[in-house]
This record gives sequence, structure tokens and C-alpha cells, in this order.
Amino acid sequence: MHSTLKKLTLACSVALLLSACGGSDNGTTASNEQIIIYTNADDEAKTAMADALNGAGMEGKYLMQTFGTSELGGRLLAEGKNIEADMVTMSSYFLDSAQAQNQMFVPLTFERKTLTAYPDFYAPITSQEGTIIVNTQELAAKNLAKPTSLKDLGKPEYKDLVSISDPNGSSTAWLLTQAIVSAYGDGPAGKDVMNSIIHNAGPHVEQSGSAPLKKTRAGEVALGFGLRQQVVADKVKGLPIDLVDPTEGNFALTEAVAVVDKGDKTNPLARQMAEIIVKEGRKGLIKYYPNALYEGETTDASQRSAHPKQFAQPLTTDLLEQHKAFFHNQKP
Repeated sequence: MHSTLKKLTLACSVALLLSACGGSDNGTTASNEQIIIYTNADDEAKTAMADALNGAGMEGKYLMQTFGTSELGGRLLAEGKNIEADMVTMSSYFLDSAQAQNQMFVPLTFERKTLTAYPDFYAPITSQEGTIIVNTQELAAKNLAKPTSLKDLGKPEYKDLVSISDPNGSSTAWLLTQAIVSAYGDGPAGKDVMNSIIHNAGPHVEQSGSAPLKKTRAGEVALGFGLRQQVVADKVKGLPIDLVDPTEGNFALTEAVAVVDKGDKTNPLARQMAEIIVKEGRKGLIKYYPNALYEGETTDASQRSAHPKQFAQPLTTDLLEQHKAFFHNQKP
């Protein structure tokens, strides 16, 4: 969930290099018969998907290539049906925007009983929430109390002790921005809260969504904002890391799988692999991304966020651009 559209050219170069070298996340060698999967997924999700595909006898029949969210989103919007990939796993708002612009995905026909409604051209695979990260040792050493809200991150006592990511570089940062806009609006009140947090972060405004957790884990800062399941994983490992679910809400982004419409050349194996990822891969995915998405699944109570919320407007790339402008005090 990272990177910027400005890196699109670099991403394309990397993709071409990977294709030329036959490199892949699953270590197979590219061939014309293989299904090409483009993904923005984290390593844990890629492992779960590969395990499901390999377990279903698909080992060697696919090539998985990784891109940052904005990098892959840029390719979807720019290349449409001409994209090399047969299948993508990607943030749903980019899939929605790419479909609206290019009509580039086929309907998925396999049965999928989701807990909420989704378009017919993709199936959700993960749901990722944001939360406040706390290094308990650093906070105790400075004799500071834990914040309870995102607004608290802007208090004077936390100056230079906070790390956040920039929505120009990370969709994780969008979870922070959504929560502030939802609670305080995108007018002066919301901008005051946003600016106070950015002021406290100072040099610790990062382009990578995982950087605030890494800095908090290393003790470079005492507080951060990141993906909830990654913070939980650190806590389970016994690191001095804790989380605070902000009172403004734990907003979530969904990632999903979709099959590219290549007309008569659409490989039926791509649909089959999409079904395997959903029906078999979810067993592994839900261990790391605990939010239930399908009937029959339950969210582990110990990993359930305190303030789950949905944004009032549909998430689109246009809305993302508006929130990027809000973050940077620019006109959309």
C-alpha cells in the first residue's frame, strides 16, 4: 500500500525488467502459458495467495509481480485492457476507478457470499484498518500519557515524537486523513487538526506506509499511525509496541482480486485462480488480516478494532486526490 504516481515510469521499467528476467514472487520462470498476476499486496498476503494456488495444483502456472499501490493503479488507468496482467489483486477504489474509466474487468461468476455488497467484477481478499502506534517504553521514559485520539497527536507534548505517512506516497495515510475529515470536516477545524499532527511529525512524515511502524519500533519516535494488523503482530511478538484505536474511528481499505477482460484471449485459468484465492486463500489471509469478509467467517474478538467506521462517500481516486490536497493544504 505505498508509492506515488510519479514513480510510474520507474515501476514500468522494473516490471519490464522482471518480465525480461523471468523473475517473480513465487520463484517460477515466466512462460507464455502462465497467468500473469499483478499485485500491490504485502508479503504476508502474497504468501497466503501463493500457498492457496500451489495447494490447488497451480504451482508453475502463474507469475506474480509486485507493485506499489499508486504504481499499479497508474498502470490500470493508463493501460486498461492492454495491461500485461491477466489478473490483479489491488485496492478496491483503484479497481472501481479503472473499471469506470476502461471497462477492463470481466464479471466473476463463482459464488461468493460477502458480508457486504461488492461489484460483480471483483471479490474482496483483505480489509486493512488504521490505528495509532505506541512505543510503550519511549512514552514511559518521557513520562507521557497515551493519546486517545488522532487530535491528541497534535498536542505540544508530542512534538517530534510522532511519525505518519504522506498520502502522496502511501494509501495507509489515507486512513488517517479519512478519519480526520470524517470527525472534523475538511474546513478550518479539520485542517487545524491535520496541520498540528504534521507539525509534530516534523521530519517523520514518510512516503512509505510501514515506515511509521518501523520508526516507532526502533524508538526513533514514540507514536505513529499505521496498519492495525501490523501493530498487533509486533505486540504478539512481545515488542514494546501497543496500539490505541482512535476515537475518530478505525477506517478500512479493502483489497480485492479481479480478472482482466482480454476478449477471446481471456484465459479461463485466471478466473479459476481468482476463485482459488478467495475460497482457499482466505483461510491464510484472515490469520493476518483478521476482519471477516465472507459469510461463515468471524473476526477474532481479541483483534477486533474498537471503533470500526466506513467513510460516508464512495472511495474513488478522485476523492483520494481531494484528500491529498487537504493533507497538503492545497486546493483540490
